[in-house]
Amino acid sequence: MEWIDRLEGQIVGLDTAPLIYFIEGHHIYVDTMRLFFRAMNRGDFTVVTSILTLVETLVYPLRQDNITLTQQYRDILFNGEGLTTVEVFEDIAETAARLRADYNLRTPDAIQMATAIRRGASFFLTNDTRLPSLPGLELLVLDELIGA
Repeated sequence: MEWIDRLEGQIVGLDTAPLIYFIEGHHIYVDTMRLFFRAMNRGDFTVVTSILTLVETLVYPLRQDNITLTQQYRDILFNGEGLTTVEVFEDIAETAARLRADYNLRTPDAIQMATAIRRGASFFLTNDTRLPSLPGLELLVLDELIGA
């Protein structure tokens, strides 16, 4: 896929939804996300996401008491080759506050995007069309990329 080729050598911020699509096998997105994670595993690019992704991904499996799915999320977030899960420290919190002030983002979105910015990402993979493009951080919206 051409858009995945553009990520070569880059750092990519990852929002929660694309990870859920991949792990839970969403019929529309799973093939695209499989290609994305294969390229990441090959070392074509690196991926960063916030620890907030753990909070957001575990809600459904915990409600369902699905230990297997819970562990799949933990494995990819903490043991995934090429993926770094970043804690929220002062630098990210302050950048998130600035994003909230400037772009009126919801706190989770601001934290995710601030994590990408502070860790040097050039791209941010999401499926949230409400998110703004930010200087230096190109938004990659899955529905637009696959023409859904």
